[in-house]
Amino acid sequence: MSMKIVDANIILRYLLNDTEELAVKALEILENNEVFVPNEVIAEIVYVLEKVYKVKNDEISDALKALFEYGNIEADDLEVLNEALNLYGSRKLDFVDTLLYAYHKVKNYEVYTFDKKLNKLLND
Repeated sequence: MSMKIVDANIILRYLLNDTEELAVKALEILENNEVFVPNEVIAEIVYVLEKVYKVKNDEISDALKALFEYGNIEADDLEVLNEALNLYGSRKLDFVDTLLYAYHKVKNYEVYTFDKKLNKLLND
């Protein structure tokens, strides 16, 4: 059986519960399938929640960490993702920067960047 991927809209409707009909469909999809959420989709979810819906970083972090505790929802690397979400929830940083930092911290990857905030974080 092939892997099923959900896009940002499915997760957003589920988390926001702002359109009843779509929220019910999203719930059905997420409860009844093994699904994969790529990092690109997670970044889009974070961006939309933060910029469009003005949700606070810590609330976004908590909601997504809870979502990835469901046994049927998978991501690329949960250890890296959780590290990124923890940092995102506690600091005023761009989510993609926290993801890069998490790859550095968890996987010991070297990250090259011109971003001053990220560089400072990487070298602390």
